[in-house]
Amino acid sequence: MSVHDSATKGYAVGAETYVRGRPGYPPEASEWLRDVVGLAPGRRVLDVGSGTGKFLPLLRASGADLIALEPVAAMRRQLSQANPDVEVLAGSADSIPLPDASVDAVVCAQAFHWFATKEALAEMRRVLKPGGVLGLIWNVRDETVPWVAALSDVTDALNADTPRYRTGEWRRVFPTEGLRELGERHAVNSHVGPADQVVVARTLSVSFIAALPQDQQQKAEQQVRDLIACTPELQTPEVAFPYRTVMIALAKT
Repeated sequence: MSVHDSATKGYAVGAETYVRGRPGYPPEASEWLRDVVGLAPGRRVLDVGSGTGKFLPLLRASGADLIALEPVAAMRRQLSQANPDVEVLAGSADSIPLPDASVDAVVCAQAFHWFATKEALAEMRRVLKPGGVLGLIWNVRDETVPWVAALSDVTDALNADTPRYRTGEWRRVFPTEGLRELGERHAVNSHVGPADQVVVARTLSVSFIAALPQDQQQKAEQQVRDLIACTPELQTPEVAFPYRTVMIALAKT
């Protein structure tokens, strides 16, 4: 699988911004990993599209043995530096350098929309043990909040054909042979911090914005700062950026 230009370029140059700008996950995500995905000590989990390793703390807390798979070299460097104890593999979702039936779970955090193909699903199913679980999780911005919807207007105007959760295109690969759906869960989440971190850095960490020429990135940044300047709830020492966390699981049959 070739990696989309937005991911190759954007995440290569924007890896540090990604670390600062992206939210963590709510307590419900840990419960889901335990109760639905089945993570526990003695289990082995593969994090596909691991990025900088933002999801690894939750996986580590489960006690499971961790493997991270990431195709973008700049992201792998950040990941390895922050998680020297984790086995990090170069590869993509449709070419996983692991044997058949070698992991108890595969998880994709903020990533599945990049590689939502039958081929990738077949490859992830291949490395799962019988009864193993594929878990998909996203933090999705809550656009029912007016300023969040206005921020999305800024970013949407800059997107071309970059795969995104919000289009729903990734759902077209389901149902799929050999994977039984276990259901979908939702939770409330937020990213709390200075507006520069949770709003500006978050926007600049979007792959297709990080891939833009510098002058266009600066223009986008100024639009975001203008939005902050005219939004009273963003003119405080700490801002709570609202998200919905979406969790989907499927079991290998």
